[in-house]
Amino acid sequence: MSAKPYQHAPDPPWIFRTYAGHSTAEKSNALYRANLAKGQTGLSVAFDLPTQTGYDPDHILARGEVGKVGVPISHLGDMRQLFSEIPLEKMNTSMTINAPAAWLLAMYVALADEQGADRKLLQGTTQNDLIKEYLSRGTYIFPPGPSLRLIGDMIAWCYREVPKWNPMNVCSYHLQEAGATPEQELAFALATAISVLDTVKAGGQVPDEDFEIVASRISFFVNAGVRFVTELCKMRSFTKLWGQILLERYGVQDPKARRFRYGVQVNSLGLTEQQPENNVYRILIEALAVTLSKDARCRALQLPAWNEALGLPRPFDQQWSLRLQQVLAYETDLLEYEDLFDGSHVVEAKVAELSKGALDQLTRIDQMGGAASAIDYMKSELVASNAKRVRAVETGEMTVVGVNRWTDTEASPLSAGESAIETVDPRLEAEVVARIKAWREARDAVAVEAALADLKAAAREGRNVMEPSIAAAKAGVTTGEWSGALREVFGEYRGPTGVAVVVSTNEAEDVEAVKREVERVSQLLGRTLTYLVGKPGLDGHSNGAEQIATRARACGMEVVYDGIRSTPEEIVRRAKESRAHVVGLSILSGSHLDLVQEVIRVMRVEGLGDIPVVAGGIIPPEDALILKQMGVARIYTPKDFKITQIMGDVVKLVEATALAQA
Repeated sequence: MSAKPYQHAPDPPWIFRTYAGHSTAEKSNALYRANLAKGQTGLSVAFDLPTQTGYDPDHILARGEVGKVGVPISHLGDMRQLFSEIPLEKMNTSMTINAPAAWLLAMYVALADEQGADRKLLQGTTQNDLIKEYLSRGTYIFPPGPSLRLIGDMIAWCYREVPKWNPMNVCSYHLQEAGATPEQELAFALATAISVLDTVKAGGQVPDEDFEIVASRISFFVNAGVRFVTELCKMRSFTKLWGQILLERYGVQDPKARRFRYGVQVNSLGLTEQQPENNVYRILIEALAVTLSKDARCRALQLPAWNEALGLPRPFDQQWSLRLQQVLAYETDLLEYEDLFDGSHVVEAKVAELSKGALDQLTRIDQMGGAASAIDYMKSELVASNAKRVRAVETGEMTVVGVNRWTDTEASPLSAGESAIETVDPRLEAEVVARIKAWREARDAVAVEAALADLKAAAREGRNVMEPSIAAAKAGVTTGEWSGALREVFGEYRGPTGVAVVVSTNEAEDVEAVKREVERVSQLLGRTLTYLVGKPGLDGHSNGAEQIATRARACGMEVVYDGIRSTPEEIVRRAKESRAHVVGLSILSGSHLDLVQEVIRVMRVEGLGDIPVVAGGIIPPEDALILKQMGVARIYTPKDFKITQIMGDVVKLVEATALAQA
């Protein structure tokens, strides 16, 4: 292209992905093959919540969640269907799976063996970051110690058997979604990577002379927000700090092994339900932050669809995001130039500022004993920083176009009509449940029991669990059975909520006004107004529930919030024990109709039918009507961003209910 020192023939583009999977393995497979035909160059598999949390579709906690936010994969037969007509040897596959990562990789390898693929040619990534799950996303199963041990097993096995696979993808994406500042995102992700490498070193499965190989396969999955300059500098800081850590802490000498290798999904937190067409611009600006800077450019990029704040995107919406990547990579001259920001005193100063803030946080985490020991601290820091962000949007200190400024709008033809988002057939769950029952009946029960016994023995004895897991997949073991076997050995974990401390609102006038109303209504009730916040089902996205609980406490209410993953029965029991005056249900997985209906049913059975129920989440208008018919008193969606107003509304609801019952 050019002999100029600053210009060259175009670099190969990053891997183009869309994060996809829904309803069934068959339908997801059709979507994958269609996307690959449109020019997508890698797959990024979204699994449903039962799969992510290690349950089969017929488990009580899976009720209402099957196929809603991803594809249900319960056994090797599902994996076969998911990748039908897709040769794994030639594919680069990213799997967003954490607690059961070893299991999903085991099924993937078992299928590759069936296809006759050379394991050494398999390429892809398993997300596999459990520290982040405890802090932000909630799809954890086991305690920190066993979780890190499983990650260590995967890393040690992969470097020998599938050397092109990235067995550990440190994911700071959800940290930003949970409110992390850039410095926190840098520090918490790097602290996690350090804890993983320390685990590998201590595990003894990797010879010292091969540690550099293992370090080179650690990859990252990051978030890019709309503050373009800061995000670009954050990525340059990540690159600088990771290379520094590998050299100084672990003695990794090869510069190539010290490269910061990362994929991206740009920010979903900033996608708005109001004027959703504006999201197209946000997504483009965020994509630029991780592609413009050659020395810190992503290796893979997946973009959300413009309408994900409304519900599941349709194939057209995903295609639109894919086309944005292709225009950027193939129509512009972006890939022809050396790094555009080398020598910029502005960029260098911002990178230095972010790096210093991150190193200060890393030092503090190190003093606590590392990431696994600092989970409570990091969680409370995220909740506090997210509260500040939410408050800034409420007050207008942070501008969000179409939300708190320039809110007058024309009706959008893009989001009109019943087909504006993808919907999942409500009959799907029964079909998936019937299939897994048929699978269990058709397999060799003796072989299954033997495989599960060997898996548990490996876990107890400290043997690497990967080969026993592959053998279990080939024997017909299910996702729930694999996870259940390891639950027996390792136990389960309940993550911190981070809402124990009231975050100061600096005596804000609106908060003080609601606090006075809470005091007045509490006198009417004869005790402090008690608000139970519940998250039924498997949805681990707890940011909204945490902010509601935090603000309710700041307004003087007695708050009961036990965190994620409760059954309807558990929520009702807690409402009864606490004598709650109002029950708030937070659900972002699309399972609101099933789960809210069940909570209300159990409340009526237990004699709590007079307690008002409010619901929050990504709830389409037509579903809101159904919820109101069920008896839900108030419904709040992302457009209701003023949390203190919600608190005032809840207080009025409790007062009206008390007066009506008097």
